[in-house]
Amino acid sequence: MATNLAYGTGRRKTATARVYLRDGSGAITVNGKTLEQYFPYGLLVKSLTAPLTVTSSREKYDVLIKVCGGGPSGQADACKHGLARALVAHDPANRAVLRANGLLTRDPRAVERKKYGQAGARRRFQFSKR
Repeated sequence: MATNLAYGTGRRKTATARVYLRDGSGAITVNGKTLEQYFPYGLLVKSLTAPLTVTSSREKYDVLIKVCGGGPSGQADACKHGLARALVAHDPANRAVLRANGLLTRDPRAVERKKYGQAGARRRFQFSKR
């Protein structure tokens, strides 16, 4: 069994990703599937692999990701955040380059809650004068 070099947790919207970094040849597994099977959109794959590209370690590590909650976009960003944190946990020298590219900052935006007496978070019910 392969041993984990580092671990990172990433979050975005309602998605949470647990990212494990292992020695290997660059294979990325998400919830038991390959990266391309789980995220069939090229833009999401490119976004998720950004931390590896920036630190030029795409072929150095195998990445095992367990992600739940949210949709494809939120999950991909959660994986990206967790991967960046795992790279810093393994080698603190990566921190400066990842920080400079904005990959360590958690995106705090989330869905605003619905308020009582309204149709949604901000939308009001239709006003009737009579």
